[in-house]
Amino acid sequence: MINLIWLMMILIGFVFAAVNGKIEVVTQAAFDGAATGVTVCFGLISVLVFWMGMMKMAEDAGLLDRIAKLLGPAVRFLFPDVPKDHPAMGYILSNMSANLLGLGNAATPMGIKAIQQLQELNPDKQTASPAMCTLLALNTASITIIPTTLIAIRLNYHSANATEIVGTTLMATIIATLAAIMADRWYRNRTLRRPPRVTSSGNPGMKG
Repeated sequence: MINLIWLMMILIGFVFAAVNGKIEVVTQAAFDGAATGVTVCFGLISVLVFWMGMMKMAEDAGLLDRIAKLLGPAVRFLFPDVPKDHPAMGYILSNMSANLLGLGNAATPMGIKAIQQLQELNPDKQTASPAMCTLLALNTASITIIPTTLIAIRLNYHSANATEIVGTTLMATIIATLAAIMADRWYRNRTLRRPPRVTSSGNPGMKG
């Protein structure tokens, strides 16, 4: 769906440019955007490599394990339908720990592995389980103590004070996370209150 939306936006842009006789503007914007993207990527590499190295040191020093232990009770509350010793719990904790440090690139692989493990527990393989929806909501609106990627972008554009967004980012992500948890709890409770659906064969099933 996202690919279709982007494709439609590009096609609409080309059509309007052609109608107004300014197709060269679109071509120039495409080249300028590509050049800017490469420049920004190179600017991000040094900062991301630094923080990825810091995360690896934190992992070797046992800091991530301590964070995981601190997050353990909260994670078990948020994912009551996932067994405590299931491999998915470890990936969920790693994903949340990386997000706390603003390392989205490090959190994404852990989130994917967690979803794969949660899919094994999912009784309906065609529909996302409540635990999978919870993980997606938390990963999208995760509390971020250090917004590493945003700081890197601001440094790349020569910000006078690249780290001044730390406080506001922390507050915004706390509010977003609380809103995500409240919405997740509401939908979970709503799903539990639904009566089971009777299939054509006469067997009760989950109401989707």
